[in-house]
Amino acid sequence: MPRYKVTLELEEREQLEQLTGKGTVAASKLTHARALLLCDQGEHNSEPFMVKDAAKALGVSTRTIENVKRRFVEEGLNSAIERKASTRKPNIKFDGEFDARIMQLACSECPEGARRWTIRLLAEKAVELEIVDSVSTMTIQRSLKKTSCVPT
Repeated sequence: MPRYKVTLELEEREQLEQLTGKGTVAASKLTHARALLLCDQGEHNSEPFMVKDAAKALGVSTRTIENVKRRFVEEGLNSAIERKASTRKPNIKFDGEFDARIMQLACSECPEGARRWTIRLLAEKAVELEIVDSVSTMTIQRSLKKTSCVPT
């Protein structure tokens, strides 16, 4: 027995059929709409697909079909066909500000006991000055290469 039973009203079914007939719809939205149409157990669908058959027909996993069905039952049609917005914050540590700070550091006086800045010294100093929590020497090298700077 299916965990979530999809029963589409006639208006919902027509809306999904209209959506799948368009040529300019995002692939995930189209796939989710087709999944709901295939799994519909309402009176307007003569033969609903089993989850595994719908997944095979659409080229997605059974987990995807189950998630679409769950969102339809719990949150409604729009939530089921729209892609869920990401809640993750982008993790961008090395942006233009980072490049500028490294460039500024490379152009400053080298530390006592060193004749010039090295990539390793720049990486260690960036961590020491809390510009970043940690950084590889390759990241420092790429940052300097972008700005055409050679530590001397």
